[in-house]
Amino acid sequence: MKLLALTSEPIDARQLRDALGSQAVDDNPEVLVIAPALQESGLRFWAADADEAIERAQSVWRRSVGELSDEGVAARGDTGESDPLQAIQDALQTFPAERIIIFRHSGEDLRYREDFDLDEARGFGLPVEEVRVSAD
Repeated sequence: MKLLALTSEPIDARQLRDALGSQAVDDNPEVLVIAPALQESGLRFWAADADEAIERAQSVWRRSVGELSDEGVAARGDTGESDPLQAIQDALQTFPAERIIIFRHSGEDLRYREDFDLDEARGFGLPVEEVRVSAD
C-alpha cells in the first residue's frame, strides 16, 4: 500500500499503526511524509518570510522519516506548500498514494490553514483519515 501522510508534527510507527489498524502490519506500507510549511498565524503568514516555517517543516518530515525507518517502515519525505491541500495535490503528482492520513492539531493548537475541511481532501478520490496530534 502507498500511503501519503500529511503531518504538522513528527510521527512514528506507533501512530501510523494506530491510524491504519491491522492493515499496517499486513500491507507493509510505503509512506511519503509531507510536512506543509505552516505558519503559526495568518499575521505571520502575510507579514513574515517563510524561512522559519520551511525549516520547521523540514525538521518534521526528517524526524518522521527517521522514526519510521528505524522501525522498519519504508518512508521518505518532503516539505509541502503552506496550503495543506496544495501540498497533497503536489505530492500526488509524483506519488500514486492509495490512502491519505492527515495528522493535525486540534483546537487552539491549529496553525494557519491547518483547519481545512476534510471533505476537500476527500475530493482527491482517496480514502482519508484524520489523526489529532499535539504540539511538540
